Amino acid sequence: MLEYINGRIDELTPTTATIDCGGVGYLANISLNTYSVIQGKQEAKLYLHEAIREDAWVLFGFATKEERSLFLLLISISGIGGNTARTILSSFSPAELCNIMYEGNDKLLSTVKGLGRKTAQKIILELKDKVAALGIEAGNMPSGDSEQPAVQFNKEVHDEAVEALKMLGFPPAPTAKVVRSILGEEPDAPVERVIKLALKML
Repeated sequence: MLEYINGRIDELTPTTATIDCGGVGYLANISLNTYSVIQGKQEAKLYLHEAIREDAWVLFGFATKEERSLFLLLISISGIGGNTARTILSSFSPAELCNIMYEGNDKLLSTVKGLGRKTAQKIILELKDKVAALGIEAGNMPSGDSEQPAVQFNKEVHDEAVEALKMLGFPPAPTAKVVRSILGEEPDAPVERVIKLALKML
């Protein structure tokens, strides 16, 4: 079993990281949180989870052990697969997710694509005590408010955000509309913030 990988970042997108380790490139699916941590670096250490199926061998990579632990707890819930767990961890930081669990905020958790209110309640019910045992400090939820008017936006950020959201399963047309709306309010927002806000709106 692979515990972690440490090497040169060969390719990086908001949803995947290719790490060159000893001349072999390992492609790992990552969350937006991990992308934010390793973006701009030449090397990275990712803690891994292997999802081995009959038709595929998929790696998920995490910048911290805490994020991986939350991922493993999430996929332990019936009906929550790796991609849904990654989307949850892209919508909220580990600290924010812990805060949701502690407060029992199923309404906010259910805003994640693929999660209904009942599933969100189930996650909180089954994981609240387990998450508390991890000892991750809860964080405040960002307001997302911005009074900055906007006239134009960064096309590169727009295209990268739309492509990343498409890879997460969102249809391109409404995705592009939401991304444009976000960049209209926050034209200087980095791609990871645009994606995080879009995940709460789609």
